[in-house]
Amino acid sequence: MRVGIVVNPDAGLGGRLGFKGSDGRAAEAREAGAQDRAGPRMTQCIVKFDELLKSSLNRANIKPEIYTWEGRMGGDWLATLNYHIIGKTPNSTNALNTNDLVQQLIDNEVDVILYAGGDGTTRDIVNALGDKKIPLIGVPGGVKMHSGCFATTPNAAAEVLFSFAIGDLMSSITEVMDLDEEIYLAGEWKVRMYGEALTPASPRFMQGSKQQVERASEEEIIEGLATHIADLIEADSNLMVVWGSGGTLRMIGDLLNQKLTLLGIDIQHNDKIYADLNEQQLIEILQQHTGNKILLLSPMGGQGFLIGRGNLQLSPTVLRLIGISSVLGVATPAKLTGLSNVRIDTGDSDLDQEFRERKFVKMLQGYRTTRVIRVSEA
Repeated sequence: MRVGIVVNPDAGLGGRLGFKGSDGRAAEAREAGAQDRAGPRMTQCIVKFDELLKSSLNRANIKPEIYTWEGRMGGDWLATLNYHIIGKTPNSTNALNTNDLVQQLIDNEVDVILYAGGDGTTRDIVNALGDKKIPLIGVPGGVKMHSGCFATTPNAAAEVLFSFAIGDLMSSITEVMDLDEEIYLAGEWKVRMYGEALTPASPRFMQGSKQQVERASEEEIIEGLATHIADLIEADSNLMVVWGSGGTLRMIGDLLNQKLTLLGIDIQHNDKIYADLNEQQLIEILQQHTGNKILLLSPMGGQGFLIGRGNLQLSPTVLRLIGISSVLGVATPAKLTGLSNVRIDTGDSDLDQEFRERKFVKMLQGYRTTRVIRVSEA
């Protein structure tokens, strides 16, 4: 089997800085101190993949051939894995370079493409593939990842690639999704379908595509959620509320006369809103507060992610300052339909394990109505 590797070295750079994407802002993000995200997560995936290849699970002793460019778009992140060099990464990279690399992978007749990036990277690869039916496995490395060809974590991507390589998985068609950027700039959050792609079918390890599930008929439920949160604030005047991103929480905020950021992270304390905070701003505010804190998060419909998709500002440091026990999920019954667990991808394996060891997260689904929902092992 031939495996093609593509890394968007600029993907995810602006996540902790509060950017909603990294397109055209990579230099700005690096100047502000942003660290590579997509590349290291590809390395994590490759290390796990190499472990699986060397394990007893590799019944037929499959030895995939790896094809990619030297440098930051490939070889820099492959640890000790040997690979065929088919080109070299230029000093600065853009979508045209992704297109060129994918075309060379096509010429080398790869059987699957493993890539690290976000939804923009996915669109670039799908556009470059045209009518070529090469399965994609995405290592989540961007700020936003709505498309169905992403694995839930880098280790999950390794599991999918390995299972596909040994013949245990078949390919299926999934949706390539992304935010409609023009509508988003006008203050609305709408996910569009941009095309389709092949990806190995693995419900356990692949995240599925983002779904919109809010309905107008749920207005009373949203009002109940808002009333419950208002009661929490009234019961503890020193409570610091950290608001996650998403439409559900913004609607609740509107009912509480709080103007919240649609895709950002806000803090409410003593009727004051600190809006659209980046990682460092969150740390500074949280460190100054000695009272109780609560983090409100709404799971991504269809995928179930509470942490790790669109809220990279909630870094491991931020989450530890808030405390795992202070996380409260917020969702309408419609969003919880078919959601058997929630997914956590903090970027810190130890912290992910702490969430898994708790096994459950409390989920508010109506006025004084909560349930517990299991934390996914994948």
